[in-house]
Amino acid sequence: MQKDYSITAASFLLCALLFAATSCNTAGPKRNIDTTNPEPSLKGMNVLFVYGGWEGHDPVPSRDLFVPWMRSEGARVIVSDSLGVYTNEALMDTIDLIVQIWTMGEISSEQEKGLLKAIKRGVGLAGWHGGTGDSFRNNPEYQFMVGGQWVAHPGGVIDYVVNIIDPNDPVTNGIADFPMHSEQYYMHVDPNIKVLATTRFNADHADWIDGNTIPVVWKKYYGKGRVFYSSLGHVIADFEVPEVLEIQKRGIRWAAGSRYHSLEELRNSKYQAISAL
Repeated sequence: MQKDYSITAASFLLCALLFAATSCNTAGPKRNIDTTNPEPSLKGMNVLFVYGGWEGHDPVPSRDLFVPWMRSEGARVIVSDSLGVYTNEALMDTIDLIVQIWTMGEISSEQEKGLLKAIKRGVGLAGWHGGTGDSFRNNPEYQFMVGGQWVAHPGGVIDYVVNIIDPNDPVTNGIADFPMHSEQYYMHVDPNIKVLATTRFNADHADWIDGNTIPVVWKKYYGKGRVFYSSLGHVIADFEVPEVLEIQKRGIRWAAGSRYHSLEELRNSKYQAISAL
């Protein structure tokens, strides 16, 4: 069932608290980052926010956080709790951006076809963690579109560091390496992506992956559509980390511009070198 969601007072309070957060939930000094908007706003954009799947990844709190923000940016946001919305061709023809948070679900062939067709012709996609990187395990074409698929998070919720490897990209400009206390996603990835941030694994929980570097944040294209992904955001509290929230907001803005900007050269020689080791 497709529906438009009316924001409650409680939702606004939650959003205000989260967006006002300026420090990580892990121990350490307060960190300030530049939140000057390096990407165009969402003003006038038509956004489809699709949520559902496994509740452990907080699809409803994610809706309550990001839908009000996108509307505050000037976007017209349609909210759906059904994958069936992807088969609505008349609606999909009007959409500039899809934001999806749907973990461990099943998508029909017609639903997948509608989603992939829209992105190929220029609709952007933005998402995070399992809501986009572990959505449909039986659908390799979907995974090909995203550019990666979750396979493990050794140790569960642990302490690790996110390393910014492209400080010149608008999504990560002005953001330094930062600590996380959450799931560290080990992913199978497409080397044809522009990697903006990575993380290095140690031997604490799986000694055979010691020293391996895995992408955390990336950009890519699928046809003409911009695809942005971050493996951060395991639970809504992860967005209290200022870098996590800012990266996601910037990535959403970037992905929304598919129809309005020419194709960029995104392949990242630095990651090519890492993946070749």
